Amino acid sequence: MHVMLLLCWILVLFMPGPGFTAPTFTPVEESTTSPEPQVDLKLAADYLQHYYNLQKDPLGRVKRSGPSFVSKVKDMQIFFGLNATGVLDAETLEVMKTPRCGVPDVEEYSHIQGTRWNKNVITYSIGRYTRDLPRSTVDSTIDSAFSVWARASGLTFVRSNTHNADIMVEFVTYAHGDMYPFDGPRGTLAHAFGPGIGVGGDTHFDDDEHWTAGETGFNLLVVAAHEFGHALGLKHSNNPESLMYPTYKTSRTVKLLSREDVANINALYSPLRVHQNYALRNLQTPLLSGRLFPRLMHDRCAPDLTFDAVSTLGDATFFFRGRYLWIKHNTQSDIKEGPITNFMPKIETSIDAAFLVPRRSTAYLIHESMFWTVKGSLVKGKPRPLTHFGFPPWVQDVDAAVHINKMGRTLFFMHDIYWSYNENRRVMDSGYPKYISEDFPGVNTTIDAAFYKEDFIHFFVGPQVYKFDYIHKHIVGIETAISWLGC
Repeated sequence: MHVMLLLCWILVLFMPGPGFTAPTFTPVEESTTSPEPQVDLKLAADYLQHYYNLQKDPLGRVKRSGPSFVSKVKDMQIFFGLNATGVLDAETLEVMKTPRCGVPDVEEYSHIQGTRWNKNVITYSIGRYTRDLPRSTVDSTIDSAFSVWARASGLTFVRSNTHNADIMVEFVTYAHGDMYPFDGPRGTLAHAFGPGIGVGGDTHFDDDEHWTAGETGFNLLVVAAHEFGHALGLKHSNNPESLMYPTYKTSRTVKLLSREDVANINALYSPLRVHQNYALRNLQTPLLSGRLFPRLMHDRCAPDLTFDAVSTLGDATFFFRGRYLWIKHNTQSDIKEGPITNFMPKIETSIDAAFLVPRRSTAYLIHESMFWTVKGSLVKGKPRPLTHFGFPPWVQDVDAAVHINKMGRTLFFMHDIYWSYNENRRVMDSGYPKYISEDFPGVNTTIDAAFYKEDFIHFFVGPQVYKFDYIHKHIVGIETAISWLGC
């Protein structure tokens, strides 16, 4: 009798179940009796497919030790600053289980995502509302989330009552018509499309979440401000202090934007520098390390490209914009580019002005009221205050600087005035500051950057460059900024 029962149990164990011939997911290397490893493996696979472009296996199988899976785990661990082992350890799984934004960390969200809106006045409209909050609360919270970005940039947001607004805001659940369904409570909280036509800019919130205006549930202001960053063109940051960090944090309601967020929105939309400096000075968060800078790439041939500073360093010309940098070698045609910290790890900010003093083979990079000394491409020592050059204490930033080698003078431009610094005596010349328009007729606006070459000063003003004859005091030509990058 016992033998017959044993044989029956063996037969039952080896009979195929109803899903055996066409499994939707078969973790291959987990044979333990505990369901936890299988659940974790499926969670990780779903996460990596959504956020790190892990390719699905046609048969639905995933190998924990497979090269593609391990590689994507490492990518995720590197992004979040974890120990990059490729192993699904407890810390990695904990991050994967944390509620977060639905926009991927390493890929464009969809083919329609653009870089930025080609305007500074952006409209938005609210469609379907959440059931969790009064409509008036949703309206004021969404307005506050847009105001976070408006205060840090030159952008203006206007609410529209039509369905043709740039950014459509809606609370929806599961599949909602954009091919990116939500997943119920927790998990993905919201997602947004980058600037563009059609669904470009549209922002969706999962209404299966518990939305609040306080610290319980998920704070709508925090999530909305993050998603609107995507709707404006920003990508995820791997800096935990950044609003654009992918996972949700409950402690963000006091000061939402980091300095990095402000620098990035300004790099995209290039407002007047006075707005940028005001915003930066009023965000008293510590400087960020280079490795945390998001992988934000710029189109160097975009017709509206502008530069914050241009200078020769070593045998190359450096073009600065925000925290981004292009390097054009004087004897080569190729251009290197990337975050400034990729090339100068000590410099973790944007650069407002730059100039080279050839006889000392030394360049100076200025950010607000401080400057760095650079020889070749190596940063020497710590930043020093602008007062080193003899500026009065009220000067807290300059717009542009250029060294005139034949005269031994460095000119500093600020709004509508400029100073002349004697590099030989290392003092400011008397009688300054003077009005720019008096000595540089035709240059009647704020200067973004300046560069001296072959007896001409090249003034970068927005996307244009004025070629100025310094001897005869007049403009002799106008070209585009992108032409300096070979476009």
